[in-house]
Amino acid sequence: RYFLVGSNPAETKYRVLKIDRTEPKDLVIIDDKHVYTQQEVRELLGRLDLGNRTKMGQKGSSGLSRAVSAFGIVGFVRFLEGYYIVLITKRRKMADIGGHAIYKIEDTNMIYIPNDSVRVSHPDEARYLRIFQNVDLSSNFYFSYSYDLSHSLQYNLTVLRMPLETLKTETTQSRQESFDIFEDEGLSTQGGSGVFGICSKPYEKYVWNAKLLEAVRTAVHRDWLLYIIHGFCGQSKLLIYGRPIYVTLIARRSSKFAGTRFLKRGTNCEGDVANEVETEQILYDASVMSFSAGSYSSYVQVRGSVPLYWSQDISTMMPKPPITLDQADPYAHVAALHFDQMLQRFGSPIIILNLVKEREKRKHERILSEELVAAVTYLNQFLPPEHAIIYIPWDMAKYTKSKLCNVLDRLNVIAESVVKKTGFFVNRPDSYCSILRPDEKWNELGGCVVSTGRLQTGVLRTNCVDCLDRTNTAQFMVGKCALAYQLYSLGLIDKPNLQFDTDAVRLFEELYEDHGDTLSLQYGGSQLVHRVKTYRKIAPWTQHSKDIMQTLSRYYSNAFSDADRQDSINLFLGVFKPTEGKPHLWELPTDFYLHHKNTLSLSQPRQSYTYWWTPGVLKHLPLPFDEVTCAENRRKLTVKKFHKYEEEIDIHNEFFRPYELSSFDETFCLAMTNSTRDFMPKNVGIDPSPFTVRKPDETGKSVLGNKNNREETVLQRKTAASAPPPPSEEAVSSSSEDDSGTDKEDEGAVSQRSTPVKVTDTGDNTKITENVVQATKDVYGVNLSDIPSEDDLGIYARFVQLGQSQHKQDKDNQQLCSKCPLDKVINLIPISSFSQDNIYEVQPPRADRKSIEIFHAHIQAGRGNMQPLGRDDFLMYREYIRNRYM
Repeated sequence: RYFLVGSNPAETKYRVLKIDRTEPKDLVIIDDKHVYTQQEVRELLGRLDLGNRTKMGQKGSSGLSRAVSAFGIVGFVRFLEGYYIVLITKRRKMADIGGHAIYKIEDTNMIYIPNDSVRVSHPDEARYLRIFQNVDLSSNFYFSYSYDLSHSLQYNLTVLRMPLETLKTETTQSRQESFDIFEDEGLSTQGGSGVFGICSKPYEKYVWNAKLLEAVRTAVHRDWLLYIIHGFCGQSKLLIYGRPIYVTLIARRSSKFAGTRFLKRGTNCEGDVANEVETEQILYDASVMSFSAGSYSSYVQVRGSVPLYWSQDISTMMPKPPITLDQADPYAHVAALHFDQMLQRFGSPIIILNLVKEREKRKHERILSEELVAAVTYLNQFLPPEHAIIYIPWDMAKYTKSKLCNVLDRLNVIAESVVKKTGFFVNRPDSYCSILRPDEKWNELGGCVVSTGRLQTGVLRTNCVDCLDRTNTAQFMVGKCALAYQLYSLGLIDKPNLQFDTDAVRLFEELYEDHGDTLSLQYGGSQLVHRVKTYRKIAPWTQHSKDIMQTLSRYYSNAFSDADRQDSINLFLGVFKPTEGKPHLWELPTDFYLHHKNTLSLSQPRQSYTYWWTPGVLKHLPLPFDEVTCAENRRKLTVKKFHKYEEEIDIHNEFFRPYELSSFDETFCLAMTNSTRDFMPKNVGIDPSPFTVRKPDETGKSVLGNKNNREETVLQRKTAASAPPPPSEEAVSSSSEDDSGTDKEDEGAVSQRSTPVKVTDTGDNTKITENVVQATKDVYGVNLSDIPSEDDLGIYARFVQLGQSQHKQDKDNQQLCSKCPLDKVINLIPISSFSQDNIYEVQPPRADRKSIEIFHAHIQAGRGNMQPLGRDDFLMYREYIRNRYM
């Protein structure tokens, strides 16, 4: 047998899984559903070790050996022989949302479960194993133990604030079942010691290991089930005068109709489109962690292929194969299924931003536009006008070629109108200053205003043909506009407006380009070809050679390696299941029948051509149906009651881990990839605000190539002065590493003007001093002349005289106040708790008796002299011991 021992982060509570290895093809897993303490699990393993040792007659050796240490189970998979278990063996923290850590999978291990004595070998097993392992789990797969990554922040926090009466009626589980490492925040009951925790079912569209967990989902406790997403996750720190604001970007790639660029186009029969990615930007004040007490804001947008039956034939070996419509769909059946999914998840309005070409000499991209307009027009006939789908066509390529038009200015206008219609999510009501001095744009904002803040209703759906380069730039502009509203809602800026070339926008642009590069590699096989700088027309000449290299890389990937990648994705997601006696995966001429289930079986009763939405969706619009309180949604929730002293709901211990030895260098907030300190000017005299527009020579960002770590950056700075001009970035970006958190884009426009730091050997002291001594203008922001002007000297003399007279009056007050008050002497009344407070002396305030007693008790405790405990202290300690050890 294999024994899997899992623990909570504090290693105080354990569960044990037993996996039978005597079955050659079946998976037999036993979960005893019991929660063990550390002592109990040691005794259990000791008994197993002793029993197996005596049974096998091995007195000298151990009867129980550790096979592997892991951080979670990805799932169980079977090809033609027995089952394998896939374990996460390495992880890296990528982001933190309210104390909930998000990890990237760094390495995995596949272990064959059946024993060698019962193994039934098959000649094709090794080939299937190799195809399955072609899906690199160490490349952009993410998980979290306590945060639901498949849902948006708005969903997670809306569910958390469900009415208490609803939760009480739903609590049906026993005390034994109430242990759950998933929950570390809940809702306090009124006046009682109980706390309710809520666990929701994941949104399976964005879960990539759902099929791998299918075999054990009902057999084991849900704490064993770890759901992973695929896409991108990055977090950067925005420092606003020392106040930490975390900007997080999470992209969830759909697992339905997933695949590579030319092999997956359009939609399948169930309304799932190719290259569908939901991008969410989360902004929160990191100085307060808790979801209930902190300030959190998010904005969601979507990209995805045009929801029609269309494809491109790559057998012709053309760079741009012709677009063909595969099936006629006069009643927009698949488009209706797709938009019905979006209405359920996001509410209304759904806004389509279509960026494909409108004017072409030979009809190519325009075919898609014409069909999409016809489908949207047909579907809108039956929706109420206030909830109609909004269609915005804009030929981005045509505007880019024009020298008179500014592409990003036009995109900014579209972004403003979109964010005003959909609104955004924030979990706190409007601040008092914005009520007193409301901004004009703020009053026009859409969405749904509730007592606890604002909800986003509706979503922007952006598409071009590939949904890569043009789409990423458009999404960046909409995200930048939404970021300004988010910062304004948290009281961090005075107007909801952000300008280019500020530290905040540079930081956000770099985050979005990492996001675009990662998604482009997953779907298209290369990084982005056209970036934000390309559309701003400030990209350096070296960027053009890089664009050519990325285009060639994309073409090579599409022509030669996409078919193998598609087979791996189909096997990993369970779209194809190997079966004895049936054709193998590599023998299939196409995977069309695997993704279109209506070709393999009789279709279910068709949806109405006029009432094309799910019943109940229209009643709750503009709110998304998934977030309203109804019986259907309640069935997706598991509600449990905790005691308020239990560890599972103590977010402080979960985040800060006081029981572990840690160092500042390993702290996530210090090791974060991007921060505004990388972009801030190094000169002291310049305004450190991240919302100040910088000149190219003021930026503190080193631009000498890609920086995968800080040591490389230092090395580049050292060699910059003596080295030849830096090479173009394709030499760096062509490496095989695709690490979502470390890809950084060149600030090419700046690299032409930035001054390198010259560092020489320690023996050459004269050259060092030449570079170390800086002008006063660089240090203080002003030039200090030799002799001050007469006006300045006069002002300074008056300031000194004022200080001297103030000092005399203070001394006179001390002498005369006891005798008789004089009307001519100015009495200054202190407005703070400091009775004496001026430039000469400060009288600290008096502390009250209780504060002094607390302070003395604290000092005595440090010396080992403990104060006697009171009755309340005994009760609290008794509750803690009972919940932890009993």
